[in-house]
Amino acid sequence: MNSGLPPLSLYNTLTRQEELFEPLDSGNVRLYVCGPTVYDYAHIGNARPVIVFDLLFRLLRNVYGAEQVTYVRNITDVDDKINSRAARDYPDLPLNEAIRQVTEKTAAQFAADVEELGTLAPTYQPRATDFVLPRPDGKPDMVSLIEKLIAKGHAYEAAGEVLFDTTSMPDYGRLSGRNLEDNLAGARVAVDTHKKNPADFVLWKQSSADEPGWESPWGRGRPGWHIECSAMSAAYLGEVFDIHGGGLDLIFPHHENEIAQSRCAHGTHEMARVWMHNGFLQVEGQKMSKSLGNFVTINELLATETFGGRRWPGEVLRLAMLMTHYREPIDFSVRRLEEAETKLRDWQRATGGVADEDGAAPDASVVGELAQDLNFHRASVALDFIAKRANRGEGDARHCLAATLRFLGFSLDGLLANSSDEEPAHVAAAVAARLAALNSKDFAEADRIRSELAEQGIALMDYKDPQSGERRTKWELKR
Repeated sequence: MNSGLPPLSLYNTLTRQEELFEPLDSGNVRLYVCGPTVYDYAHIGNARPVIVFDLLFRLLRNVYGAEQVTYVRNITDVDDKINSRAARDYPDLPLNEAIRQVTEKTAAQFAADVEELGTLAPTYQPRATDFVLPRPDGKPDMVSLIEKLIAKGHAYEAAGEVLFDTTSMPDYGRLSGRNLEDNLAGARVAVDTHKKNPADFVLWKQSSADEPGWESPWGRGRPGWHIECSAMSAAYLGEVFDIHGGGLDLIFPHHENEIAQSRCAHGTHEMARVWMHNGFLQVEGQKMSKSLGNFVTINELLATETFGGRRWPGEVLRLAMLMTHYREPIDFSVRRLEEAETKLRDWQRATGGVADEDGAAPDASVVGELAQDLNFHRASVALDFIAKRANRGEGDARHCLAATLRFLGFSLDGLLANSSDEEPAHVAAAVAARLAALNSKDFAEADRIRSELAEQGIALMDYKDPQSGERRTKWELKR
């Protein structure tokens, strides 16, 4: 462990407060994050937890050592949405073959897309289908966990299904703050006559002849969604581990039910010590949906011109996500991407093309700010200060900046190497508005616009057009 760094504190959804992080074993810090259900390309909302928890993974590796951190992010490759997509896209193939085509293609695209976002590969990326039945290596599996829950009186068979009995767990609902009484009929919970309680959820369900299935003690069927993560987290991280992460939308029912299954099966008082959740995402001020026409995938942003009329580098998407604190809602917009691109290019220019020495330590002040519940805003302020020192040629600021950018998952010259002379739309609009203000002698407004651009690292220079004598303005990134 790097004892020279400030203590790490994280906001724990379970306790509703920021807490000093103390791992169960500093020699084996363990993190689990819910990964994609691979039935379609991942959308931009899916990118947020990938980026947020990659930053946490990098921070933990810096504090405790790269070899002392285990990060697991699963792939859900058994799901009714996958079945529907497979039947639609490959109607002439047997269902199992069609499912394999869908999941392998989509999982490969997900891996390629998130790599473009500057993320490190997790230590393990287990697929749900590899953990349904008992395994030769003895790692926990879904069927065995369900058998334990039945034997301990926490689950029951009914109408061909196995369901978790939520009343068997006295503090069920602690993570979400929902009492069993809140789960009234029709309130987000499917109410079936064979359930003992409306909140009881499926652990195992029957499969028809044209659905994927595995032979189990309860007949041919397939697992419910929640049991997957309980099995895969235990397989690689143990019955109790340090941090479980995911999006805010997963708190209930998914994470709540994971806790119930895992604790009751293993007889533990907790599943994970800390529960972390990133906030929701909107696109241009609206909830993202296909009906509104603002549904956009990571791949579309990277490879097509469907958002803002251009492609966006992965590291720009990364910075745009991190510029808002991970627990706050984010408005993903073209303006936000342009601001991120300007800032990142300014940082990259300030390195002056120095070669980053592999393994060089990032700036301690940046790491220290991130140690306060991933406060990237304050970390970026510290990074701006280093960039200013680098631009003045002070000491080893350029090398420090280079090492810190690399630590944060950014390249040293990616935008500079692929830059164009095209003026960002928001800069062009601001320059035009300032010229209009000057021509109307509204000098206060002109000064305000200049100051606003200066805060983004953009310097303005006024000059006269040699032909017409009219006032003109050019701009450049401050060096």
